[in-house]
This record gives sequence, structure tokens and C-alpha cells, in this order.
Amino acid sequence: MKKIVTYFKESYDELVHKVSWPTYAELTSNAVAVLSASLLIALVVFIMDFCFENIMSFVYPH
Repeated sequence: MKKIVTYFKESYDELVHKVSWPTYAELTSNAVAVLSASLLIALVVFIMDFCFENIMSFVYPH
């Protein structure tokens, strides 16, 4: 039981004193960058899917 308590105390100490947390501005700018990259990748995948669908319907007509 003592090992578990020690583990939680050390974990808390590390999270509070040793981890460098981002500022609100850094967090916001990183979130915007991730959102932008995700939307760009989704758009590229959509365009590729649309193109391949049209190519396949030309190759294999209904």
C-alpha cells in the first residue's frame, strides 16, 4: 500500500513542479494549427476520393 501512495505523491510532484505546461496563447495557436491541418488533409482525401470515383465509373460504367 505504501508503494501506491508513494507513486501518487511522486506523480503529483512531477506534474506540479517538473512539467512545463503551455500558456493559453501557445495552446490556442497549436489547436488552430492542428485544426487547419486536419481540415486540409480531409479536403485532400475528399478530392482524391471524388477523382477516383469518377475515374472508376468511367472505367467500369454501370
